[in-house]
Amino acid sequence: MSYGTAEAPCTVEAPSIASPQVRTQASLKECVGKRDLSEVFVTDCLYLRGSEQAVTVQWPRAHDFYTPTPQAHSPLLFTESVRQALAVSCHTAHGIPRNYHFGWQHLNLEVAADALRTTQRPATLRLRVIHSAIEHRRMGSVRLVAHVQGSVDGRYAGSAEVCYSAHPSSIYNRLRGPYADRTVFLRAAPPTPPIPPERVGRTNPRDVVLSPTGQEGRWHMRVDTGHTVLYDHPHDHIPGMVLLEAASQAAQASHDTPATPVAFTTTFDGYVEFDAPCLLTTTPLAPDLHDRPRVRIDAQQRERRVFSATVALAPQPAR
Repeated sequence: MSYGTAEAPCTVEAPSIASPQVRTQASLKECVGKRDLSEVFVTDCLYLRGSEQAVTVQWPRAHDFYTPTPQAHSPLLFTESVRQALAVSCHTAHGIPRNYHFGWQHLNLEVAADALRTTQRPATLRLRVIHSAIEHRRMGSVRLVAHVQGSVDGRYAGSAEVCYSAHPSSIYNRLRGPYADRTVFLRAAPPTPPIPPERVGRTNPRDVVLSPTGQEGRWHMRVDTGHTVLYDHPHDHIPGMVLLEAASQAAQASHDTPATPVAFTTTFDGYVEFDAPCLLTTTPLAPDLHDRPRVRIDAQQRERRVFSATVALAPQPAR
């Protein structure tokens, strides 16, 4: 699933779908949009009622990218789990073809820091997915609003609200124009130098998606198309998961002490292209209602805002 431009706010009618309470027989791994099937975390999808599904996700005990320290997973592991669950829901419960192009316009997400702690065994994340709105538009596009809540071992793990779209190739190619050709992926410039990985909660410089600008609170997005987790297959634009990782790292880099991003309020304003620099700027905000520090991240490309996020941080789990 990739991410597209923001459209008008999603104000659509609730769907009326009557799915039987049976487990899907479809190949869930093929629904997720990953070339490397070892990166598929969804293991099961159960239809409940109406537009509601229960999706089971198996988290690895440790992951090369999503477990940046031995003590805790990245919050982006929860986000990627939501992304995969929505793809499965769309393709198995709502009849959206697998060759459609997905794009998120708005994402509000929160994850419990305790749920990110690593254990001696793989964890099972159970997600309840409810689509409160589905609108089939002319020419085949679909607009959706989804609400997701997750638990690990019966304890709250996080939640998300996502407003997103699905487009057939005929519509998507028209939206993307010359950028619909994925050979742009092959023409991406070599990755720029990373900032020190310890500033963003990482140990491997290759996992850093920010490059220095020489100015405080401002970074260039670092694009390494050879990173097989962030860029599992050729894309015609920088994927939304990379943008969220950049927001996560920028929030951490702007904070004085180690902290974990645990809440994201995000707007995807436009596609982020491979052929121009993308600048991220951070602005400190007042703490949220839980007294957690907050940071606003704005991303600009060609002097136009393409992405923004407000990120709340929590102290990192004790080592």
